[in-house]
Amino acid sequence: MAPNRTYPPPAVMGTESIMSKKAHGTSAVPVQANLRWKVDQEVADRICNFNRHYAEYSGYFLKVSKFLKEADRTPADEEITFYDSNTGKALFHAPRGRTMEQFLAESRNHGWPSFRDAEVNWDYVRILPNGETVSVDGTHLGHNLPDKKGAGTASTWFAWLAALTESAVRSLDVGIHAKNEVHNIVIVCNQSHG
Repeated sequence: MAPNRTYPPPAVMGTESIMSKKAHGTSAVPVQANLRWKVDQEVADRICNFNRHYAEYSGYFLKVSKFLKEADRTPADEEITFYDSNTGKALFHAPRGRTMEQFLAESRNHGWPSFRDAEVNWDYVRILPNGETVSVDGTHLGHNLPDKKGAGTASTWFAWLAALTESAVRSLDVGIHAKNEVHNIVIVCNQSHG
C-alpha cells in the first residue's frame, strides 16, 4: 500500500473510522446472496468484511465468464455499473472516456478491474490515507496504486470484483456517460455460487 498521503480531487478522502468494527466485520451487513456473475459469496464476504490488506488472486476477474460475456455484450455507448456487494449501492461505472476494450486491457495489465476517477461514484467511495479504497459503509474494495502518466501522476483504483457484485436481481442497471479523468481505480471483490 501507498504511504499516508492525501489524494487530489475528485478523490474523496475518508478516515479510519469508516473501517471500524461493526455488526459484521467492517460492515453492518454481510454480502448479499446470489451475487452477480456467480461470484463466490463466502470469498466475497471474507475479502470485503474481514480483511484490510488482501484481495482475490490477480486475474480472478478473467475467470468470471459471466462478467466477461456482459462486458463483451455491452454496447459501445453504454457502461457496466459495479455495485457494493454488501449494500447494493452503485460504486463504479465503466467504461467512461474510454472503450470497453481499453478498460479490460488496463484491468488485465493490473490484474484487477481498474477504474479512473470519472468511473468512481465519489458519493459512496472513499480513499484512506494509506491508499485503501473503501465504501462509506465499510466494504473493503481495493487499493490505489499510483502510476506515472507523462509529466503528471495518475492513480489507478484497484477493486476486488467480489466487492462489486450485488445481488443478481438488482444488477441490470446500465448507465450511459462519457467523461474522462486522470485517475484509475481497480475493483476486485465480488464472487458467488449460484
